[in-house]
Amino acid sequence: MARAALSFVLKLLHFCLFLGISLAALLANGLIISAVACSHHLHTPMFFFLLNLALTDLGCICTTVPKAMHNSLWDTRNISYSGCVAQVFFFVFFISAEYFLLTVMCYDRYVSICKPLHYGTLLGSRACAHMAAAAWASGFLYSLLHTANTFSLPLCQGNALGQFFCELPHILKLSCSASNLREVGLIALSACLVFGLFLFIVFSYVQIIRTVLRIPSEQGWHKAFSTCLPHLAVVSLLISTATVAHLKPPSMSSPSLDLAVSVLYSVVPPALNPFIYSLRNQELKAEVWRLITKQFQKH
Repeated sequence: MARAALSFVLKLLHFCLFLGISLAALLANGLIISAVACSHHLHTPMFFFLLNLALTDLGCICTTVPKAMHNSLWDTRNISYSGCVAQVFFFVFFISAEYFLLTVMCYDRYVSICKPLHYGTLLGSRACAHMAAAAWASGFLYSLLHTANTFSLPLCQGNALGQFFCELPHILKLSCSASNLREVGLIALSACLVFGLFLFIVFSYVQIIRTVLRIPSEQGWHKAFSTCLPHLAVVSLLISTATVAHLKPPSMSSPSLDLAVSVLYSVVPPALNPFIYSLRNQELKAEVWRLITKQFQKH
């Protein structure tokens, strides 16, 4: 009886934890999207990309957390085959689109600090729309390739993943295909793509730091770093958590550790991004506060 009560309490705590995280992420990202969309003076490249980043964060949270909350509350781990396919597709889509968008945002910071006189030319409204569309389209194609390839492999080692959402590495472990050269090739392509974008981000920040160090005033240093450090923190959080999840040695693998790491890279970055990046911006905070007070005044 005591064990059953303890199990119920743990499930309830699990549900409440995910509910709190999802509500905080929905509220914070929703406020960012509303503030940028409704305020004309925030219609700049940086805030346009922040709006897109908030959309990817919302997508990541809504793809994984609701099903995990449902399973926790109803004490089940079941998910349909089509539901698993959809979850894999949308999660990979949103997380890869986020990485592409962060790379574009790095380019925005590079042009803003290193080539300020060309900012209006290089990052006009049409160029920003094209870059955002390219990020979303790249995420869609990347996700489509991964999903189609993964679920074309025969699964013969059961259908129990032991995770709180359908995750590619754990699905591949269930495959009994003798030849999965396509998956190896796709992983190699993914590694090259991720590493290439990472090198671009590193190169951009080397140029940014060199430019900032030539600024004579401390105020100029502070202004430059205040816009770059949040972006660097978000990129570091996403890359480090994803690296730990997918590249940790097999000897460190255990069901509880795998579960914790999956939560770390799939839920924590989308939930923290608004607080690390967007809501530290004074202009955005002022606009968010204006929207909140306006809603209270209406009621």
